[in-house]
Amino acid sequence: MTLKDKVIIVTGGTGGIGLAIVEEALKFGAKVMIHSSIDSQKKAKELAIKFGKNCAFICADLSKLEQLKEITDACIKRFGRIDSLVNNAGVFPRNNILNIDKNTYEYIMNVNFRAPLFLCQNTIKYFKNNNVKGSIVNIGSINAYCGQDDLLVYSASKGALMTMTRNLADFCGKYSIRINQLNVGWTHTKKEHETQLKEGNPSDWYKNINKIFAPRGKILTPKEIANHVIFWISDYSIPVSGSIYEIEQYPIIGRNKINA
Repeated sequence: MTLKDKVIIVTGGTGGIGLAIVEEALKFGAKVMIHSSIDSQKKAKELAIKFGKNCAFICADLSKLEQLKEITDACIKRFGRIDSLVNNAGVFPRNNILNIDKNTYEYIMNVNFRAPLFLCQNTIKYFKNNNVKGSIVNIGSINAYCGQDDLLVYSASKGALMTMTRNLADFCGKYSIRINQLNVGWTHTKKEHETQLKEGNPSDWYKNINKIFAPRGKILTPKEIANHVIFWISDYSIPVSGSIYEIEQYPIIGRNKINA
């Protein structure tokens, strides 16, 4: 499997799953445009220097609609083309129906759904106008199917992303443009670690996961997710489009653990 000379955009590429995707894509021969938040600009610059000529970065606030086109424009300017987009960035503030407010709702939906939608639009227009048989991978969540009770808007945003993925795949099939979504399970990222500590869990919480939630005794790692992303942006996953692929240790639909 190779991504030789392919140009990939990865949003939220300075840490966690995004950084793992960047590292694996470079390993397989791709050129990568790392998107970072404004707050992560220093880290993005350090990564671009570390990874060398096949890597560059662009800072943009995904909650600001007017900044989204800067991401695709920067990639074309730096590398001359786009072959794949990975919509990885996402936010997951805790909330439920009793405490959700308008500003939090808009922020989550803008970053998790509106930004991928319009980044897809910009990328698909480029693919279509330049006859590129490109691929898009949206990073979703198993929470798209229901979600835990304190992840109301996050779960809804990933459900919307899932429907969008299928809809766009249906539209883009005639142009040989592929869009798929990976619904990711519980993953040990820095952000997740910080969230668990804020909620009062011990620093070694990830070492004591109930096997109901992680049958193998540990949750997913960013590199494990990245391995799957590489497959789905590569030609090895042709001709599949509109697929929702679940990266988890157990069946999501129909699983019944009441007796447990």
